Amino acid sequence: MTSLPDFRLETWFSRWEFAARYHLTASDAQSMSLAELLALAGPGDREAFESLHLGYTHTYGAPGLRDAIAATYEQRTPEDVLCFAGAEEGLYIAMRVLLEPGDHAIVVTPCYQSAETVPLSICEVTGVALDPDDDWSLDIDKVAAAIQPNTRMVSINFPHNPTGKILERERFDALVALCRKHGIWLFSDEVYHSLGPSDGTHLPHAADVYERGLSLGVMSKAYGLPGLRIGWIACADRALLQRMERYKHYLSICNAGPSELLASIALKAGSTILQRHRERIDRNLAILDEFFARWPERFQWYRADGGCIAFPRYLGAEGVETFAADLVERAGVLLLPASNYRSELTPTPTDRFRIGFGRADCAEAIEALDRYLGK
Repeated sequence: MTSLPDFRLETWFSRWEFAARYHLTASDAQSMSLAELLALAGPGDREAFESLHLGYTHTYGAPGLRDAIAATYEQRTPEDVLCFAGAEEGLYIAMRVLLEPGDHAIVVTPCYQSAETVPLSICEVTGVALDPDDDWSLDIDKVAAAIQPNTRMVSINFPHNPTGKILERERFDALVALCRKHGIWLFSDEVYHSLGPSDGTHLPHAADVYERGLSLGVMSKAYGLPGLRIGWIACADRALLQRMERYKHYLSICNAGPSELLASIALKAGSTILQRHRERIDRNLAILDEFFARWPERFQWYRADGGCIAFPRYLGAEGVETFAADLVERAGVLLLPASNYRSELTPTPTDRFRIGFGRADCAEAIEALDRYLGK
């Protein structure tokens, strides 16, 4: 096993996430208080929360939680769901179960670092880069060309972190067909599924349309509840889920009971929560459209298809790394520079930064950024 490198993004956040005045690169939607969430609960769930016994829970996840998760899919049942302590545990366990030394995997870049580094710690990995000149889309022919006789898995993420790209449906269907032809697992990071502008259209869940599709979900991003630390994988292959459940015995074992019940409440109120987030994203995207139109000499804007983050280009002569470091030091506005998405597999842009627009203080943060640029 190859040791895992420092997690650049998390190291950056450990320094600045709670020190900066404005977290303008947040990757999650606006969170809520415990009281606000409980206000969305039915009488039965509220009573269950108040009388909850704080013992161990089911390793697969509480039955009520798995019921609520399965209801967000078209074809999956509660028996097709395995819960984790956040999405990161799910990603890690899936890679450890799916891949072995001697296998080969294909990973789309740029990506959340662990989507690349965990497979690389196990086996050979080929990167296929999204093309910024093709609207950040994925060339399915390049994926096909990367397939080897020992290719075991393709890993994708749409809506994409950090660009907000949603793959065109015909390309997604072509990718599923390609994986099916070769018997390859399709690991689909869908943590932003259903989040984005009100007029957005999302892809189907990989687990709904492909017998070897794994759909990774979490309460953190689209639902804005990262403090619950509840994630899951949905998959039609229950034998694979059991292998992952056995691996989980060595990690979290089970999730926290209060978090599971609160996640169930949120999922049952999902349409209300997601609508609130979409309306906020609509407002914040309009603010960003105006902001980037005011500063065409400093930025090149790409409007995200989904999720609540985007990956604009910085045009200033000093470079994006210097810009982001000075901005947080002097103005308290936190952005995530491109180095945090550096890949060992493919070239990745060095002149971009991640900006978030899912939180309530986006307008205030943009005002602070305007003041900084105007000096």
